[in-house]
Amino acid sequence: MNILLLGSGGREHAIAYKIAQSDQCSQLYIAPGNAGTAAVGENVSLDINDFEAVGQFVISHRVDMLVVGPEAPLVAGIADYFAKQPLLRNVMVIGPSKQGAMLEGSKDYAKAFMQRHNIPTARYQTFTEATLADGERFLETLQPPYVLKADGLAAGKGVLIEPDLATAKAHLREMLCDHKFGDASASVVIEEYLSGIEMSVFVLTDGTHYLMLPAAKDYKRIGEGDTGLNTGGMGSVSPVPFAGKAFMKKVEDRIVKPTVRGLRDEKISYCGFIFIGLMCCGIDPSDPASGDPYVIEYNVRMGDPETESVFPRIKSDIVHLFENAARGDLDGCSLEVDPRSAACVMMVAGGYPESYKKGDVIALGTDDDTLVFHCGTKRDGKGRLLTNGGRVICTTALAPSLPEALLKSYNRSQAIEWNGKYYRRDIGQDLLKLMQEA
Repeated sequence: MNILLLGSGGREHAIAYKIAQSDQCSQLYIAPGNAGTAAVGENVSLDINDFEAVGQFVISHRVDMLVVGPEAPLVAGIADYFAKQPLLRNVMVIGPSKQGAMLEGSKDYAKAFMQRHNIPTARYQTFTEATLADGERFLETLQPPYVLKADGLAAGKGVLIEPDLATAKAHLREMLCDHKFGDASASVVIEEYLSGIEMSVFVLTDGTHYLMLPAAKDYKRIGEGDTGLNTGGMGSVSPVPFAGKAFMKKVEDRIVKPTVRGLRDEKISYCGFIFIGLMCCGIDPSDPASGDPYVIEYNVRMGDPETESVFPRIKSDIVHLFENAARGDLDGCSLEVDPRSAACVMMVAGGYPESYKKGDVIALGTDDDTLVFHCGTKRDGKGRLLTNGGRVICTTALAPSLPEALLKSYNRSQAIEWNGKYYRRDIGQDLLKLMQEA
């Protein structure tokens, strides 16, 4: 079949890499793609938020399946657009309806969904500019640190964690009154801070049935030791050592099952991924059954850079799984997972996540069996590989243990060069320390 994948980052390169391995894929198009995706499919110049243009391409190129990588087209309703067009309604769309995408498009909507379905999450309230004073009073009822979340999409930058009450109140005013995150912070969710270890759980669902994909942990801060500004993600590892069968059973029973059941009961059309960001509280490294999972957030697509460590571990034919999800027949599928550990290290442009330069020449160095996923790259007229984004390239290594995977990934990262390259050198070290304490 002919498949169109929307997106241009490392997540899309990892998804494209996996789709291209399927015998069911005749032709893979990526819009707009990057220099890495061009090696596994055909990049096409499309505005992925122009649904009419995407639809015309699908018709003219006889595309059978549309896989939506990023959240913006989903929140804007691309699945609904295809469902309403006579010439597009039979195309298999891997991505939820606009209503389903509200789980990511609105933090308030997601929290209310969790409350309705008794899914464990932090206590919260939502405020607007008109209720700023109420928001300040609610902050006074909480213990520090204070968590402020822009209700809408803010490119992963809309969450603030403030150490003191005065700063939290000042930033709440900036978000609501000064539009710190534009329309995304017209409403702000204030929630109780949860202390624990973050991890990411991924589910592929047809809206009734589901498959749990490998779990992962990502690293969001720019600086080592989880310091500095939030980024789109500086690396990831999979699996998560403390999340064994007993803990994941809690995740499935308390969170995954009621989430999918809630979608079904509310008749929300949902075919695609659910990314569940968890805070794992009370983890005792010596007790594999310890800890309680709480939902921090939902995303309605795969994470980035988690996809770059999760997808290489999936041994099943991903197109076969997509097709069954689109047909509502996911209960007939199983998932085969590589037991090895995967470690992903993200290399970024100097200055990221603030201002950074584009157009530096990249030298990839010598190839080995480490995977190199492109995140923000392009080719110039001379065929040279150039930086074209804040997050530029990541390396993913698979090995029998996490320390071995990290070593391989870092060795490959060191061999890749461009002016101003930066990467964190402590990815996975917190988990290795936890494993030593067990």
